[in-house]
Amino acid sequence: MEETKVVLADHEIPKQWYNIQADLPQPMSPPLHPGTGKPVGPDDLAPIFPMNLIEQEVSQERWIDIPGEVLDKYLLWRPSPLIRARNFERLLDAPVKIYYKYEGSSPAGSHKPNTAIPQAYYNKAFGVKRLSTETGAGQWGSALAMACAMFGLECRVFMVKVSYDQKPYRRMMMNTWGATCIPSPSNVTEAGRQVLADHPDSPGSLGIAISEAVEDAVCHDDSRYALGSVLNHVMLHQTVIGLEAEKQLAKISVYPDVVIGCAGGGSNFAGIALPFVRDKIHGKSVRIVGAEPTSCPTLTRGPFAYDFGDLAKKTPLLPMYTLGHDYVPAPIHAGGLRYHGMAPIISHLVRLGLIEPSAYDQVATFEAGVQWARTEGVIPAPETNHAIAAVVAEAKRAKAEGKERTILFNFSGHGMVDLASYDAYLNGKLIPYELPDAEIQRALKAIEGFPKP
Repeated sequence: MEETKVVLADHEIPKQWYNIQADLPQPMSPPLHPGTGKPVGPDDLAPIFPMNLIEQEVSQERWIDIPGEVLDKYLLWRPSPLIRARNFERLLDAPVKIYYKYEGSSPAGSHKPNTAIPQAYYNKAFGVKRLSTETGAGQWGSALAMACAMFGLECRVFMVKVSYDQKPYRRMMMNTWGATCIPSPSNVTEAGRQVLADHPDSPGSLGIAISEAVEDAVCHDDSRYALGSVLNHVMLHQTVIGLEAEKQLAKISVYPDVVIGCAGGGSNFAGIALPFVRDKIHGKSVRIVGAEPTSCPTLTRGPFAYDFGDLAKKTPLLPMYTLGHDYVPAPIHAGGLRYHGMAPIISHLVRLGLIEPSAYDQVATFEAGVQWARTEGVIPAPETNHAIAAVVAEAKRAKAEGKERTILFNFSGHGMVDLASYDAYLNGKLIPYELPDAEIQRALKAIEGFPKP
């Protein structure tokens, strides 16, 4: 009998996170203060984040120790299994071996607790009593709600309105863990009220929800803001995924030719990819592919520019691929990928040619996800379906070229609370959607005159 799963013992869990900033061949452009246009310093971020996380955000240290209290919580589901997708391989009938890192084994059902747990821990250690955040599909909001419950913090989540309606079970998860979940845009904040005044029927966006969450945090002395993607410290925490995968592949003497993850803000993709990007920087032959939606094609069709992370311009200016901070994505079901910008780290690596972006429409991704479910059994999250679509594309390429290929991808979460999206697909209600050039050009007018990275 051939091995299907590679499982690490608890004592083999990584004890440090990997910080790729120590190995970048060229340094990243700094975030800029929106008022002065000068590089942001730690004190500028202090009203939003605790200083212990700000230190991680700017750190150049290659390895950062994972606190024992965080490891204790990680061990509820980590190390996560590495699984060979033999049934899917047979379906594709291509010369490929497919391995996936199963992040759906976390209590919240996705990779998001990998950073929610440490963020709650560091805020608690700093004396913070309350966290506010935004969420798209609800995976980040539910993960932070769980983490706050574990560390005794209050939690308020602004959930993009279209997802709030599409994914009621995510809201119920947050409520069960004790968090307050508010559809965004809302009347709770000035940022939300301004949007509703101009667009009463707005479906919301992550940019709007971030504005509301940041405003809510800075208006309360005992509060801070928590972000589930994009920033450096979030990418750092997620590297536990790729570090485990390296250990697991080493156990079976395998190294991937291609590493794949879906890409929205960048967190799960960074988690699987960054340890392998390090290898590539130091001479390893490996392709690293990020899969995004054609409806929100940040990496494949957006420019690299300084832009705000939110609509109300409350965040620093970040150097990233962007569609413009006032861009409101189409209400596709992969809510976790509906963000106008990409993590500065991922954006920088794309510019350096170390990462390849790709884009897939939602019908093709659900087709791949259903094929996966009918062979491998697990129903993927709509976001994960984008990675699976990229795996299918790689398999077809390998078959056409007649070359064997080993593929590793991050299965970022299961879809058991996203079944309404599958119902829409199975009943023919989903349509292919590619963002029109005119909408990209309209949205990019918002960043005309901004500084250039």
